[in-house]
Parts: sequence; structure tokens; C-alpha cells
Amino acid sequence: MDAGLIDRSRFLDREVLDPHRVMETSRMGGASASAMAAGVGQHSGGNLDFLKQAVDLGTSIMAVAYDGGVVIGADSRTSTGIYISNRVSDKITKIDDRIFVCRSGSAADTQAISDYVTHFINQHRMEFGKPPSVKTAANFFRQLCYTNKEALMAGILVAGWDEKEGGQVYCIPVGGALVQQPFSIGGSGSTYIYGFCDAYYKPGMTAMQCEEFVKKALSHAMARDGSSGGVIRTVRIDAAGAEKKFVAGDKLPFGPL
Repeated sequence: MDAGLIDRSRFLDREVLDPHRVMETSRMGGASASAMAAGVGQHSGGNLDFLKQAVDLGTSIMAVAYDGGVVIGADSRTSTGIYISNRVSDKITKIDDRIFVCRSGSAADTQAISDYVTHFINQHRMEFGKPPSVKTAANFFRQLCYTNKEALMAGILVAGWDEKEGGQVYCIPVGGALVQQPFSIGGSGSTYIYGFCDAYYKPGMTAMQCEEFVKKALSHAMARDGSSGGVIRTVRIDAAGAEKKFVAGDKLPFGPL
């Protein structure tokens, strides 16, 4: 090959990574094209296929019911393969004024399901003229997840408050089952905190105790799970409405209750 010509096969997706061809050098000198291209994808051997993977909510999510409401929480790390695509994403989605969900699995799948259920809930409210129950929202999620279980990768925690049954927590794991629990954990980080939750959960906890329980448990999950991290977002839901809170990543309350 002529020394003055550039081997374009060295450039990975050049039109995407380098639309202005700044990696190409002229015959007049400067760093060689091969030397400049060597730094592209240097941690993956020049292979950038991991960027094409789906955005994944490898995550830690949690919900706890108490007498009069619920507390839900989640970390904020979103990843695309080995790449952390968002350090401060919001994995807690509002479905109605007093119904929220925590999402784990594929970001695209869980966002689409949440949008569908929000639409159904709005129609339900207009038809019946009153807020929907938490169980109604949970059943909408269950129906969508079960009907499309071969195509979806979605784990959902539905939590909220209604006048009939108060605070409630429903778990919908991958596959579409529906289970009501006093508290529930999910996501890749949950495997590290089953022992912590079994040891420290106590029936009859107050709202403040539930908030501390959620923050401590998520801090432990984020410390152990490589797919969880960032900040902690929590929402307390009761008859008065929903209150959102935030714990910065450098102030996580790691340690025993």
C-alpha cells in the first residue's frame, strides 16, 4: 500500500464516531492515523459492539407498606453492556396521584408498559369518575407482562395507597405473576440484601422507620452489586399524596439500622 494512502478499514464506524474525519491525517505530518485510531475502544480491543446492547436497568428496587401508606425506593444507575449510560436515571414512575412503580429489566420494555398502564388508568378514571385502586393498576401491569412474557424483560413493583385498602405493595416478576407482599425487593442488587431485609423488617413500622429501612437496604445493595449505583430516590405515598426524596451518592447510609 502506498505510504500516503490511509487504510480506511482501521476506522470503526467512522461516519458515526468521526463524521468530520479528524482522525485522518494528511501527508504533511502529524500523528499517524493508526496511532490516533488505537485509542478508540482501547478498553475493549477496538470492539465497540457493547454500545449496541439494549439499555438495561440492572438495578436495586424496593417497596415497603406500613399502616397508612407505602415507601418505595430505587438506585439510579442505567447501563448499556459494560458502559454506564446514565448515573442518575429515575426508575420510579408515576402512574396516578397515589400509585407509583419501580422498574427493573429492559428500560425500553418497562417504559412502554408504564405508558400503556398510565393510559389505561386515565381512561378508567374518566369512565368511573374516581381514582383507581392500587390493585387495578397492578392487574393492568400483570396482564401486559403475562400476555407478552415471551417478548418482555420487565420486573415491576407496584405500590400505592387507596381509600379501600390503604398502602399496598404488589410484585410482578419476569413472567407476569402477581403477588401482594408487605415488602418486596427486585433487580440484580436484591440478591445481596435478602438476609438484611429478613433480619431488619418488622411489621408495624412507622413511615420514618420504613424510609430508613429502604435507604439502608438499597445502600447495601448498591455497595455489592456492580449494576447498581448512583443516588437513591424514594417516594412516600399516603392519604396526603406523594412526597419524593433524594439521597446523594456520597451520603448513602451504609451500615446496620
